[in-house]
Amino acid sequence: MPLSTHELRASIAVSDIQKAVAFYEGKLGLQPLESGPSADIADGSRVYGSGGGPALNVYESDTAGTTAATLATWYVDDIDQIVDELASSGVELVRYDQFEHDPRGITARAGGGRIAWFQDPDGNTFAIEAEV
Repeated sequence: MPLSTHELRASIAVSDIQKAVAFYEGKLGLQPLESGPSADIADGSRVYGSGGGPALNVYESDTAGTTAATLATWYVDDIDQIVDELASSGVELVRYDQFEHDPRGITARAGGGRIAWFQDPDGNTFAIEAEV
């Protein structure tokens, strides 16, 4: 069976699961579908749903925040509304020097559309993209 027939979810390492829960649930509004251990840490992981199914595995690990790359992207219809909601929850957008950003922190995406980035408390980077 090819991998394309199986569910896929992003896994995000965090340094402190309780700080991560406050961010992912409190600021992003994600709902946990399940929790469990992470290595030898009881209750050190969460699986969050998005888009109708499990989408994001957040787990406590010593490797948290070690990449500057975007780890996951939400594809949205109204990027302005989502960015405004995130800002009202205290989420700050990341602005990169090589891009021109509008006052909200949104920039043109290569190939068309618009994109914005934000980070969790460990510096893990996420994106929000829209076609318009």
